[in-house]
Amino acid sequence: MKTINIKGELVDLSYPVVMGILNITPDSFYSGSRKETVQQIIDRVSEILSQGGTIVDIGAQSTRPSSTLLSAQEEIERLKFALPLINREFPDAVLSVDTFYGDVARFCVEEHGVSIINDISGGEIDKTMFDTVARLNVPYILMHMRGTPQTMKDLTGYDNLIQDIFYYFSKKIAELHLLGVNDIIIDPGFGFSKTMDQNYELMAALRGFSVFELPLLVGISRKKMIANLLDTTSADGLNGTTVLNTFALQNGADILRVHDVKEAVEAIKIVSKLGEYKF
Repeated sequence: MKTINIKGELVDLSYPVVMGILNITPDSFYSGSRKETVQQIIDRVSEILSQGGTIVDIGAQSTRPSSTLLSAQEEIERLKFALPLINREFPDAVLSVDTFYGDVARFCVEEHGVSIINDISGGEIDKTMFDTVARLNVPYILMHMRGTPQTMKDLTGYDNLIQDIFYYFSKKIAELHLLGVNDIIIDPGFGFSKTMDQNYELMAALRGFSVFELPLLVGISRKKMIANLLDTTSADGLNGTTVLNTFALQNGADILRVHDVKEAVEAIKIVSKLGEYKF
């Protein structure tokens, strides 16, 4: 049974859960996700939770290819505004923070009780991250990416896409285990240092990640891999997102990271219902 330890309580992932996205940024790739005012933030967290989201993932820095890299202190300044507000209004909410800086992780967990650290860089951008997460003793989302959000689109050359990504995870998981980090969630990193075709190849191979025997997070919500294939935009990417989320659930996804919580919760209910019948 796959579980994660949230503040001393084991959360069972045998039934998949939804992580709702809250971007406190002015420049995230999907404009509909950007929330900066007090009321926008409150309304978004309320929406995530009321629609059945289990985790609220807060991002203070855009990671789209054309974004500007912020410093740790700039991220902290944005989070200083949002985290006290969310904790006051939603004291029982399970919060994750999307950051690749150890100092930001420490600030969020120690000063504001954040439960999960979501690092798109796998500890590569800030080499202190693994040690920091080990000391904080919180679940860590380990994602596959090469370079930075600013350089990743030029780093898509692989000897063998799936083998290279599996090797990356094997190495990183071993490093984390040596440091005493046991609650690891793996994220294949759709859209990060991968071409459109590579993203679909990776999705087709998703079931193979079961070899790691760790919770699997899939985040493809409204991404370019959908818009480019269907010749549409992120604003019109909900249907494609739901199709891929459904496929992901059928192939081992335990956590769906999404903009559209209600639709993801419904996909989980339907796929789980179908799973009750064995022929």
